[in-house]
Amino acid sequence: MKQHIVRTHRSAEDLQRKDQLAWKIAEVAADPVTVAPDVMEMIGNRIIDNASVAAASLARRPVASARAQAEAHPFQPGATVFGLPQRQRISPEWAAWANGVAVRELDFHDTYLAADYSHPGDNIPPILAVAQHCGLDGNALVRGLATGYEIQVDLVTGICLHEHKIDHIAHLGPSAAAGIGTALGLPVESIYQAVQQALHVTTTTRQSRKGEISSWKAYAPAFAGKMAIEAVDRVMRGEGAPSPAWEGEDGFIAYLLSGPKAEYVVPLPEKGEAKRAILDTYTKEHSAEYQSQALIDLARRLGKKIGDLSKVESIVIHTSHHTHYVIGTGANDPQKMDPKASRETLDHSIMYIFAVALEDGGWHHERSYAPERAGRPETVALWRKISTVEDPEWTRRYHSRDPREKAFGGKVVVHLKGGSVITDEIAVADAHPLGARPFAREQYVAKFRSLADGIIVPAEQDRFLALVARLPELRADELGGLTFTVDTARLGGHRSSGIFDWHGAGARRSDAAE
Repeated sequence: MKQHIVRTHRSAEDLQRKDQLAWKIAEVAADPVTVAPDVMEMIGNRIIDNASVAAASLARRPVASARAQAEAHPFQPGATVFGLPQRQRISPEWAAWANGVAVRELDFHDTYLAADYSHPGDNIPPILAVAQHCGLDGNALVRGLATGYEIQVDLVTGICLHEHKIDHIAHLGPSAAAGIGTALGLPVESIYQAVQQALHVTTTTRQSRKGEISSWKAYAPAFAGKMAIEAVDRVMRGEGAPSPAWEGEDGFIAYLLSGPKAEYVVPLPEKGEAKRAILDTYTKEHSAEYQSQALIDLARRLGKKIGDLSKVESIVIHTSHHTHYVIGTGANDPQKMDPKASRETLDHSIMYIFAVALEDGGWHHERSYAPERAGRPETVALWRKISTVEDPEWTRRYHSRDPREKAFGGKVVVHLKGGSVITDEIAVADAHPLGARPFAREQYVAKFRSLADGIIVPAEQDRFLALVARLPELRADELGGLTFTVDTARLGGHRSSGIFDWHGAGARRSDAAE
């Protein structure tokens, strides 16, 4: 990996394209390196993982709403949408939108945490949709996804967005555009322009993840994927982008990040170097913010040590800066302590999550968030005894470049009535590659089977998994099978209407008026 220094340049400096971050990203995307077998295997795992959480979210209102929007944009050859018949094809940007929302809704797929946050699996819906629509084969898809993961991980490693309250989808738009460029075999010039366009149109604030968190938390990554497809399409038609996007005098770094005097260091593969960043990412066993994964596992074993939870006087979680300030009491967000808060807020409250995991000895993607579950008096009482503090050592380990010491957990100190104290700690989640029960293909399949149970019939589950097993060998006409179909009763009753349905809605209104 080569470390690239990225900073603002005055217009008079005439920064050459070859020295711009977007050009360097484009060169990586256009480099026709071989995808290693272990990377191919992990890409297949993440396709399964995305399908798992999409199946579990199909009937939820935000997902049904996004799917209804997509269905208003039929197109041939088009791309598939989770839950719908394979023959029902949708314009690729809208298919990516619907699938992206389904994947993200439960906060239950893969993650990479470094200078910033990310869910690299969000690259899969837009790149897969373009591959299906454009008649690409499995090998092209795999190459595109390897790029999407690589660029996202490298940007997240080098550039912190959250300290400036910029949402992490600002890294996703460029990575998805780069991955699409790889899959299509576009030249460096085209990918360079698309990456910059995608950055410009996917820069939003982090208010989507604070306060009254709405369904936009799930929609935001899908929006970035949709914008990436549109950016690539515009560039293929000869359009350009404002340049240089990151380094410009009035650009991203100068006015949205740390300012004209700041320097960032972004690692990127050298020419000819394999794209292996997906292997640095990790999935979730539990449907909640990644920084809660290890602490849920710790709560499962700590609950047994405590026994009678009514004897707890206080619980203090000593953890990293990120955990304390994003999902802990350091956020100073009263919503995180509110039993009536939305699911999207509760999954960003480690106080709530830890309390429920202590009581239940585990976590469930639906039951753990149910309003009646959040409102239990004993849960609320325990919840409000929990606080977080930043520990410099856990912050250091969170940012460590050494995978053997990089950690996302913390130390928990429980004070009981009578004066006794119980202390325990955990570095990484059980499902993490260095955890107690690392996820491999067997665990990804088990997660899929569990979440698809009662939603996707067994034969359709088997068909999908068999196709993923042959991923790099898939012909273009088989790529449309990387989805699943369910009975319409499983799609939920949330059939919304909007602008795209206006003709039908208008006709009904006219009839009613007569």
